Amino acid sequence: MAVKKVVLAYSGGLDTSAIVPWLKENYDNCEVICFVADVGQGADDLEGVEDKAKASGASKCIVKDLKEEFVKDYVYPTLKTGAVYEGTYLLGTSMARPVIAKALVEVAIAEGADAIAHGCTGKGNDQVRFESAVAALAPQLKVIAPWRIWKMRSREELLNYLSERNIPCKATLKKIYSRDANAWHISTEGGELEDTWNKATDAVWTWTTKPEDAPNTPEEVSVKIEKGEIVAVNGKEMSAYNCLATLNDIAARHGVGRVDITENRLVGMKSRGCYETPGGTVMLAALRAIDELVLDKTLRSFKAKISEDFAQLVYDGRWFTPLCDAILASANNIAEVCSGEVVLKLYKGSVTAIQKKSDHSLFNVDFCTFGEDEVYNQADAEGFIKLYSLPARIRAINASNKK
Repeated sequence: MAVKKVVLAYSGGLDTSAIVPWLKENYDNCEVICFVADVGQGADDLEGVEDKAKASGASKCIVKDLKEEFVKDYVYPTLKTGAVYEGTYLLGTSMARPVIAKALVEVAIAEGADAIAHGCTGKGNDQVRFESAVAALAPQLKVIAPWRIWKMRSREELLNYLSERNIPCKATLKKIYSRDANAWHISTEGGELEDTWNKATDAVWTWTTKPEDAPNTPEEVSVKIEKGEIVAVNGKEMSAYNCLATLNDIAARHGVGRVDITENRLVGMKSRGCYETPGGTVMLAALRAIDELVLDKTLRSFKAKISEDFAQLVYDGRWFTPLCDAILASANNIAEVCSGEVVLKLYKGSVTAIQKKSDHSLFNVDFCTFGEDEVYNQADAEGFIKLYSLPARIRAINASNKK
């Protein structure tokens, strides 16, 4: 199909700066519109981004504020499931991709574009996440992935490419790390992290205080939860994004939320990343504390199953699928009773729930007290144990009879 207009997922970095002129040169001088999603990556990343896009050859640059939508419609639903990828990764990059892809598609349709383009490499997860979203939302759009097509393979080649065309770019060969930031987290890859025997240096961490240098006095923070969603911090009700931003500031001071992991990418290889998720780590701890109070044994076990399934789903870029809808429907049902208040102690990289209460709590001191009670007949346990252990008893009897 002929490509006359392309909407590019644009960041203003080296890769996407080179993609703009490359698209025009390789697709018959097509019109290129740059789309920038503000998911909370910070003012520094967005400063001058429209001018950069036009200087690269774009006809225009559309910047859309998605911060609140990202946290409310993607982060909070994921939190309700309790999803954590491979037990450690809080899915910061993974959760941001569907909201960006959805907005990218909306802009492409509104602008009458024939195609969308992205700067994801052929080695990463993001190419799958973006293109799976486009397939689900607008299969008529062509997807162009320059990193899978062009011959350039290094930063030096990209810089030379821009220099030959007199296109300004602030990127240099000295860049060590690959970083991705949004309201939820910042990830860092590359540099010394490409050897798993190397310790992460202080230069890796950009959001959080080094735990050893964090305040010597713990700080307590109160979180209010309604149906599985954080609605207030320290007694002040706020929007989803502002709750997260507030907790980010508090937790980062105490070095909370650092992880250094080697994960399994969807495309098959392992990769090492250092992630900082200060506010999110506090949120997850608070929600787990409420779960302890309000969910019975079987329901907690069931939630653990859907948590793992949903973590895999989000990581693999399958947000816009019936399975996603089904798991979220289940999580929302479970969250109907997940309301209450939690006080957490932050201290030198750790977060601990130290107080918790809920109107739906199943903790009843009348039953579990070590003191005298009038509601629990301890003699009832004898019959329960006999039935509970009956399979073991029968197995032992059968084994004895065979001797």
